[in-house]
Formats: sequence, C-alpha cells, structure tokens
Amino acid sequence: MADEALSSLEKAAVLLLSLGEDSAAEVMKFLGPKEVHKIGSAMAEMRKVSKSQVEQVMDNFLVAAGNETSIGMGANDYVRKVLVSALGEDKAGNLVDRILMGSSVTGLEQLKWMDSRSIAEIIRLEHPQIIAIVLAYLDSDQSAEVLAQFPDRVREDVIMRVAALDGIQPAALHELNMIMEKQFSGSNNVKSSALGGVKCAADILNFVDGSVEEQVLNHIKETDEDMGQQIQDLMFVFENLKELDNRGYQTLLREISTDSLILALKGSDEEIKEKFIGNMSKRAAETLREDLEAKGAVKLSEVEAAQKEILGIARRLGESGEISLGGKGEELVG
Repeated sequence: MADEALSSLEKAAVLLLSLGEDSAAEVMKFLGPKEVHKIGSAMAEMRKVSKSQVEQVMDNFLVAAGNETSIGMGANDYVRKVLVSALGEDKAGNLVDRILMGSSVTGLEQLKWMDSRSIAEIIRLEHPQIIAIVLAYLDSDQSAEVLAQFPDRVREDVIMRVAALDGIQPAALHELNMIMEKQFSGSNNVKSSALGGVKCAADILNFVDGSVEEQVLNHIKETDEDMGQQIQDLMFVFENLKELDNRGYQTLLREISTDSLILALKGSDEEIKEKFIGNMSKRAAETLREDLEAKGAVKLSEVEAAQKEILGIARRLGESGEISLGGKGEELVG
C-alpha cells in the first residue's frame, strides 16, 4: 500500500493488526456482525503498510483514546484463522464462538451473522408475516440481500407487511425467537422491540437493485398508493447528497473509488457533479471531467449499482457521525 491517506476502515484494520491476537480479540468482543465483516474484510485485504502509516494510526488512536470512554472494532475470518493456527481447531473452537457470537446472542440475533442465502433458506417456508418480522429485525442492507433471494410476488407482499408493521408484542417476538433457537444455540432472553413501519420498508428498499426497487414500489402503489408514497418519500436517494456540505463531500470522496464515482455521476444531474468536482483538487477535477467524457454510454443498471454503493458509504459515514446528511437522509440515519 502506498504511503497515502488511509480510510477510517483501513485505520481500524491497521490498529487491530498491530495490537496482537489477545488484545485484538478483547476489542472484537464489543462488535456487532456488520462491523466484524467490514473490518475483517479490510484486514484481509491489507498487503503493505508503511511504518509512517502505522505510526500515524497509533498516534491518532492514542489521541482518540484520551477523549473517549470506549472503543469498538472487529474482524471475523481473520480471527478464526489466527486462533485456529495458534491454538489448533479444538482449543480455538469455543474461543472463536465466544468472541464472534457472544454468549448471550438470541436465535434471531444469530441470523445477523449468517449470509443472506442461508437466512432465506431458513425462513423461505414461513408465513410472509414471519418473513416480514425477520427482515424488520435485521439490518436494512442485510434484509435487502435476503429479499433478493425471494420471487417477485413474495418480495412485494413482504415489503408491504414490513411497512404495515407497528411493532411486535414481546410474547410474539419471544415465540419467534424460540423458533429460530430450535436451529441455533443461544440465550432465550428477549426484549420488546419496535419493528417495521414505512421507514423500515424504505430502509430495506434503499439497498435493493434499482429495477427491483421500482417494481416493488409500483406494486405497493397499485395496492396502497398512500403507503407507497410514504415509503418513497422516506427513501434516501442519490439526489439527497445535494444536502452535504463541503466537508461532507471531501470525507465521502476519501471513501469511494474513482471508478464508482464516474459511473454514479454518469446518471446524475449537473448540480451533484459540480459539488463532487468542486471538492476535489484542480488536477483531480480535470481528470474526472476527462474520464466522464471518455466513458461514453453506460448501462443504467451499472449507474444504479454505483449510486447504491456510494449511498451505502454515505449512510455509514452518517451513522458514525463523520458526515451530516440533511433532508430525508438525516431522518434515515439519525
């Protein structure tokens, strides 16, 4: 890796790689599945990190640690491989499960650690209302991946049920949790949770492919126009990035690839293009303009995929407080 600025994710990966197995494992106990997967992937992709980069990360960490009361970072496959290599399969097994899963994870919570295809297989034969509750319980991006595994008819039915949910009674949530625990080990402790609603449905649709998003929304509007409009109004779309301030654009630019940006801007209006370009160096801005002209026509599906990717990064930065998303986006990530 060249001696260049590291993203927040890369800094976390460098720090964990520098801590050693025991200390890194202690830190990882405080992480959720999404953080584990992201930082684990970043750690796996690390190749060369200069001494000056490591020193800068450690200096920044010491400053941050002096101002904070707690810190959380994590990894997954990396931890498993390291512990198995150091302790052997038998000795490492329980330790890996304790670190990555935790001793008090409920049946529903364990779904968050699974891939989307496996989750879909588990709930495929359940009633659509059960599927809707499970999707409302998972993180929105994971729910979108699970939703993609179902036929169109099921997707539309389930999203409408998610939007219509107005929380779930503790007893019903407990019963659903017990169903999941028939297949997984874990605690049966469960708390009441406000699940579902039009905002939850909008969050899930934010992460699905553009063609699927349009199809599901159109179906919902045909069945319940008011509900469909409410969902659409709450969705965070690429145009919402107009609300970013200059610092927000500069932070976002450090996290996205040039290739993704070029594709995303091919399908955006001039205002957003100029806001991105206006927060680049003169040389980078000129290069981007040239690349946009040279790119020529691109598939709409490629543009939508790139915009979804950038929106996902923007939402993550908004959730962590690194940028402030105004308008509808602020309501979604607050």
